[in-house]
Amino acid sequence: MQVEAHSANETVEVVDGVHLTQLAVGERTSVQHVHMEPGAVVPEHSHEHEQVGYITSGSGVFVVDGEEFPVSSGDSYHLAADEPHSLENTGEEPLDGIDVFAPPRANPDWQD
Repeated sequence: MQVEAHSANETVEVVDGVHLTQLAVGERTSVQHVHMEPGAVVPEHSHEHEQVGYITSGSGVFVVDGEEFPVSSGDSYHLAADEPHSLENTGEEPLDGIDVFAPPRANPDWQD
């Protein structure tokens, strides 16, 4: 077993105002913290990973296959593998959450 403090892990700004921190990576899943400044946007993308998550604070809107899904603190979500999606922080406060990926996912390659 391996235990690490969140602060011991590297945080990467993957696009303006979107910060990801890998919290734990196993053979079959990974867990990351996401922090989005107000107005920040995760651009539309898809990936081979099934993704489940939980919003710990803030609010935003997922766009999945062209359909909007508002989320806020206390909401959880599921995104199927290869499902196109984006997320925008539409609130006035930072949006924070936890994402779980299966199989494990490194930081995304959509930084540019």
